[in-house]
Amino acid sequence: MTGGVQELRLVVTVDDHEAALRFYRDVLGMPEREAHVVDGGHVTILEAGRATLELTDPVHAAYIDDVEVGQRVAGHVRVALRVDDSIEATQAATGAGAELVAPPTVTPWRSLNARLEAPANLQLTLFSDAPADAQVGDRP
Repeated sequence: MTGGVQELRLVVTVDDHEAALRFYRDVLGMPEREAHVVDGGHVTILEAGRATLELTDPVHAAYIDDVEVGQRVAGHVRVALRVDDSIEATQAATGAGAELVAPPTVTPWRSLNARLEAPANLQLTLFSDAPADAQVGDRP
């Protein structure tokens, strides 16, 4: 294989395209790259900065859930988005209809992670760098 993978796209089928678009584009600030209407159906591709594919086994997935939430809650897929300020992004997201699962919490890997149930039936982790003086488990 020459060149390898050039882009990762997470494709999510949503019942309410406009509501999901408003949340991910307008609330979380994911810029629109392109949009198309074909046979009355809509697709919008949003930029998410750098994309990675994080593969985890069930033991590690349970550990992450325990750190961020305190119990196992994620399904097969969880989307993690790096944001400038996870506290501010969490407030904006919950104000726009996302359900708070766990507030921003300082993790052992020095990030500030919040967990949400978001439009398009996605479980989200919003994360940013933790303040230098924050302690693991703090919920600022």
